[in-house]
Amino acid sequence: MKKYQAIIKFTMDDEFMTFVPPHRTYINYLMNKGIIDSYAVSMESQTSWITLNCDTKLQAAAHLSKSPLYKYWDYIIEELFVYDSQHYRLPALQLN
Repeated sequence: MKKYQAIIKFTMDDEFMTFVPPHRTYINYLMNKGIIDSYAVSMESQTSWITLNCDTKLQAAAHLSKSPLYKYWDYIIEELFVYDSQHYRLPALQLN
């Protein structure tokens, strides 16, 4: 399984916010299945970053295309060579 980073630029209109709740439900579903590792959104720059676990870039794009917000997106998907975060590290050792 490879890791991919989707970098998504979006534009909002009057209808956009009505799709946010079903979109969040879909994102939570993919997170619970282990397909999405991380999900971040900046309203300031209207950009989202999604890290996905998939076999191919095409598979990652297929998951993204099922989002209710898909029609608002302009995105690229890049395969990651290194992905590190505190989430993947062992907890700090604490002596009693």
